Amino acid sequence: MGKYFGTDGFRGEANVNLTAEHAFKVGRFLGWYYSELKAQKGDNSRTKVVIGKDTRRSSYMFEYSLVSGIVASGADAYLLHVTTTPSVAYVTRTDGFDAGIMISASHNPFYDNGIKLLNSEGEKMDEATILLIEAYLDGELELFDQKWDEIPYAVRDKIGRTVDYVAGRNRYIGYLISLGVYSYKGLKVGLDCANGSAWNIAKSVFDALGAETYVINAAPDGYNINENAGSTHIENLQRYVVDNGLDVGFAYDGDADRCLCVDEKGNIITGDHILYICGCYMKAEGKLSHNTVVTTVMSNFGLYKAFDEVGIQYAKTAVGDKYVYEYMNENSCVIGGEQSGHIIFSKYATTGDGILTSLKMMEVMKAAGKTLSELASPLKIYPQVLENIRVTDKTEAQNDSDVIAKVNEVAEKLGTSGRILVRESGTEPLVRVMVEAQSEDTCKELVDSVIEVIKSKGYAVED
Repeated sequence: MGKYFGTDGFRGEANVNLTAEHAFKVGRFLGWYYSELKAQKGDNSRTKVVIGKDTRRSSYMFEYSLVSGIVASGADAYLLHVTTTPSVAYVTRTDGFDAGIMISASHNPFYDNGIKLLNSEGEKMDEATILLIEAYLDGELELFDQKWDEIPYAVRDKIGRTVDYVAGRNRYIGYLISLGVYSYKGLKVGLDCANGSAWNIAKSVFDALGAETYVINAAPDGYNINENAGSTHIENLQRYVVDNGLDVGFAYDGDADRCLCVDEKGNIITGDHILYICGCYMKAEGKLSHNTVVTTVMSNFGLYKAFDEVGIQYAKTAVGDKYVYEYMNENSCVIGGEQSGHIIFSKYATTGDGILTSLKMMEVMKAAGKTLSELASPLKIYPQVLENIRVTDKTEAQNDSDVIAKVNEVAEKLGTSGRILVRESGTEPLVRVMVEAQSEDTCKELVDSVIEVIKSKGYAVED
């Protein structure tokens, strides 16, 4: 990860560590860089960048700043307005854009925001281009055999323009509706839109497919995105489903690239449940490429036990849907995702897509003729305890021989009835110690035993 951009874009508190000037410069670089690449290939067509945003108050500021930078560099900016991250990815790859931008901080509170960058295929921007943007932000750009103190502005007829492109968002809605292979008539479906990007899209899709749609948290005011709402506060949807006798509920996050579900009894259906339910369905239909589901190292031990029982293979990647997609793309896998609800169906999308995930879950329910609780019942989620310890040096703490010995001892003690995972935070000076076992008490005891060794060796930083 770079200085500004992490695994999910450039994120920070608006006008504190992510400013309008940052956005302007990102726009300046993208407009200029892609225009230069085209010119070097003899392509004189105008560079086009498509932009979407979520409902945060600051999203308008960042949108205007990005647009100013893009058009000042000679490219055209197309505005989808308030929309979802997966819709930007879809429009970027289907409508011939050179790049896509989503303004969102996902599940973070309203005062944070972020800039997510996508390439022409609707995939997360490659690391090499990200590093060039960071070099430009720091005034250290060296590119095309020269150092750039500043990149040139477009002048006269080369200055770009802004295009209202709400039609692109509407085409995406039509695309989602086309993926609904069953009528939802007679089903009562609850949607928690987190007062975010899904608020003016999700209900339209479910209504068009015949569902009796119930919606909560679909009145954004710029401040209430994710506030006691959506996939990070799913307890509200749990109550709502039970109180209204709904058949199923779906909760999205701020930019609707993740989805968690609630069954008809009010139980939470996590990303691991979704991978299991859809993986089993795809295997039965002969559509599970390489008989493999892609997970991250944070997926529950119970998921792997359940996959073993039904003969489904699995891969484990680093945490982050970026890494899940990279593995899927390199190995031609069709489904993968995270416990948090970022689920990727590579036949239909290049990113996690919360609404698409909802549709695929509805497809399994309709095809199997079963309730969501019945579909999820074979998967037994193991108790999990995860604790973070702040340390002086993440690498040294993890590689210490005594720490390694204790981790190995715990792993041996757990055997095939659980697992231990020790990993460093990608953004903070933390080591994360996680144990899954058949009881929470066992998890806590074993986590504490590892942390005690880390402390005894002097790596811990006292708060």
